[in-house]
Amino acid sequence: MPTFDQLTAKVKQQLQGFALNQESMTTLTVSMGASDVTFQANGETIETLSRGIAEVDDELILVQKWDESSGTVTVLGGVNGRGYSGSVAATHSTGALVTSAPAFPRVRIKEAINDAIAALYPALVVFATTNFTFNAVQVEYPMPAETRDIWYVTGRWVGPEKVSGAMPNWRFNPKAYVTDFPTGKSIQLWDGLTPGQNVRVVYTKAPTTLSSGSDDFATVSGYADRVADLVVWDACKRLLPSMLSARLQQQAVEATERAQLVSTRDIASAVQMYASLYAEGLQRERELQFQETPNYATFQGS
Repeated sequence: MPTFDQLTAKVKQQLQGFALNQESMTTLTVSMGASDVTFQANGETIETLSRGIAEVDDELILVQKWDESSGTVTVLGGVNGRGYSGSVAATHSTGALVTSAPAFPRVRIKEAINDAIAALYPALVVFATTNFTFNAVQVEYPMPAETRDIWYVTGRWVGPEKVSGAMPNWRFNPKAYVTDFPTGKSIQLWDGLTPGQNVRVVYTKAPTTLSSGSDDFATVSGYADRVADLVVWDACKRLLPSMLSARLQQQAVEATERAQLVSTRDIASAVQMYASLYAEGLQRERELQFQETPNYATFQGS
């Protein structure tokens, strides 16, 4: 049920709690276009927007100067200062949050979340199914391009029992002849079945990463909602080491002050804590994966 934006907020909350970070924030007083080279910030809610990086929604913007009296912020380098550091220049509505020098930009958090989702495979797989009709003179059948492996295969029995029995003699062909199988994926069946009966193949695929802020984690990725906790822990583990780099910039007042509060040992301990939470959670999810969707090897105890 959590969305991409909600996961991002959760990760940021975890990281800011550790960093004792108090970012200067304000809001846009006028909507902003994707190519605007100035914007209006509310001077009553922030003391300064210093030259450097500012974040508006998911976009990073280079700031040249801020006129405190008028609230006008000038973008450094004009349009070249929009969509900085791999972010995307976008439109922003009145009231959008503006953060000065964000410690953990949303664009970096979202990258870490997607990296964490992608890294769950193959330890955790996403399941999908395909069905086709058994043909007595056909051994090999097409599979979807997204197929990574076969979990189990069943064939429908003839009769009123409505039973689909296991078909254990099959072979997945990930390099099928594309002239016959355009996806390059196929399955070869060596079990007999009454012609015309349905064959169901449960296969595994990789998760899909998130794109829009409103993307629902479970719907898009294919994982259960509870797996979102693993993604949050892994994202935190990936992002926290950046604080070590910040400590090297001792010419920055913030880095100098933070160095007295948060040592390298503290950072390493936090990384280890998230790594431990992730490892325990991943093991638990792997066990549930076989309990909730047993393949016939595990079901039969072989």
